[in-house]
Amino acid sequence: MHPTLTPGIDVALLVFYAFVLFFLCLVFYLRREDRREGYPLEHEFTGRLESEGGPFLTALPKTFKLPFDRGTVTTPTKDREPVEIAARFTDRFAGAPYAPTGNPLIDGIGPAAFANRANHPDIDLEGHPRIVPMGTALDFSIERRDPDPRGMAVLGCDGVVAGTVQELWIDRADRLIRYLAVALASGSGTVLVPMMMVDVQRRHGRVVCDAITAAQFTDAPRLEATDRITLYEEDRVLGYFGGGYLYATPDRQEPFL
Repeated sequence: MHPTLTPGIDVALLVFYAFVLFFLCLVFYLRREDRREGYPLEHEFTGRLESEGGPFLTALPKTFKLPFDRGTVTTPTKDREPVEIAARFTDRFAGAPYAPTGNPLIDGIGPAAFANRANHPDIDLEGHPRIVPMGTALDFSIERRDPDPRGMAVLGCDGVVAGTVQELWIDRADRLIRYLAVALASGSGTVLVPMMMVDVQRRHGRVVCDAITAAQFTDAPRLEATDRITLYEEDRVLGYFGGGYLYATPDRQEPFL
């Protein structure tokens, strides 16, 4: 730098001040952006909406365009109502656990919790539904050395027959089985059971689901369509069966020791 251009100016100090100003602006921007989802907060005991942190710490509305002409989503969400939970606190302190007051598998308590995701199917890179019945994906089949669960009896964690595997739902993008469509023995319809929560026992010709009891299959979430499952429905199916590992039987809620 020419010595007569900046006489009496400490360039290093100016660069330092510029860096500090940039860093403060960056922190301010990030603190606003991290309030884009989940705010305003709810009071833990009363459920009342709490302060968002002031006007300078609230993210400005931003609209996102969804792919394949599925509309737009604007965040942060305004006028959000408190969520009613069918449970009660076991004690009066922050972080106290909830005790269900109804059927926790249906009410979405604890490990059975679910989110209100978009009510449309997950899609592949070409815009087609990823998870579909194998009967509609004619280019897929079961490898001959692997067991085919179709036609096998499905048992709950209590050893009672809940139904029969009627169809396989596959993920065409990941090329694996996601769900088993089980026709209930009670004749009350068909439910989807997550493949990752069952044990296909080829030797015995049966499928064992250790997540819930046979009777609890009846209340499992149902699908609106017969050839696709939405993200909204997936979260409820996974929450229902996943919550069974704690709430299916009373003894599962007790300590091991």
